[in-house]
Amino acid sequence: MRVTQNTNFDTVRNTITKTKGRMEHLQNQAGTLKKLNTPSDDPIGAAKVLEIRTDKVNNDQFQMNAKMAEAFLNNSDHAISELADIVVRAKEIALAQASGASSNESTRLGVSEEVSQLYSQAVSAANRRIGDRYLFGGYKTDSLPVTADGQYVGDNGQIMVEISREVYLPMNLTGLEVFNTKPESSFDFYKMESMRAPASERTQPIEDKKLAENVNVFNELQNLRIFLLTGDVDGIRSTLDRFDQLHSSLLAARAKVGSRASGLESTHQSLERHKLTNAQLSSNLEDADMAQVMSDIAKEETVLRSVLSGSQRLVQPTLMDFLK
Repeated sequence: MRVTQNTNFDTVRNTITKTKGRMEHLQNQAGTLKKLNTPSDDPIGAAKVLEIRTDKVNNDQFQMNAKMAEAFLNNSDHAISELADIVVRAKEIALAQASGASSNESTRLGVSEEVSQLYSQAVSAANRRIGDRYLFGGYKTDSLPVTADGQYVGDNGQIMVEISREVYLPMNLTGLEVFNTKPESSFDFYKMESMRAPASERTQPIEDKKLAENVNVFNELQNLRIFLLTGDVDGIRSTLDRFDQLHSSLLAARAKVGSRASGLESTHQSLERHKLTNAQLSSNLEDADMAQVMSDIAKEETVLRSVLSGSQRLVQPTLMDFLK
């Protein structure tokens, strides 16, 4: 087989081009510290890296949601704790004034002013907000949930936040849960539920049902003040048990907040571990082994020098070579 001078030139050119291409690729890795700079470097690895990056964006959003929910729950807990302290103080006042022998009109009038202050503090705690969002209004986070006369004007909406993939957590407690001991026992609620049942299942008229007593924190504070102003000792005594019920209900609400906060903490730790795992996997797929890269660059430089040296002996054009 006759080897022409053009064949020699092509062989040398192709060898040098391939060597320089490998050196350029290695130099690019050395400059970026990445072995995966374009999808063509490793199509499967590039697809996995994109998946990891998408997962990271989702996890970052989940963590933001969790932080917002944590702030909501922490502030709710502080407000409920304040309400519990108000109820405890109101009960102390009721205990002190429940005996006609230990109180008189003058003392009752004096402490009634303190009860008025407790009532104002309770309304203020009920209307606590974080930023521009009220805590206890349900879905109605942009308006006061409790009016000055103690009426709840929010709704029963649970604000759900996604704190992990397909994991949702209610970040709020509604006023119906916090300010009442048995909100579900109200007549309107029971009537609505009962009317949904077929007529054959209604064993007795709705009005004959005995409902559990619901106790409202604002109503009880107002009742205590009225009893103090009117000197109704029996009425003052009747508030003691209801204040106990309210306090127990508020403690239960705090326990609910605490359990949700605990769930948030567990989820946050899980997200952090997942984030670390993704970072390690992404590093394994993308980051270049610099020791190996520098070694390969040195090897390719040696190969290039050898090719150039060999090409000088292989390609020695003369007039006679050209004429061939």
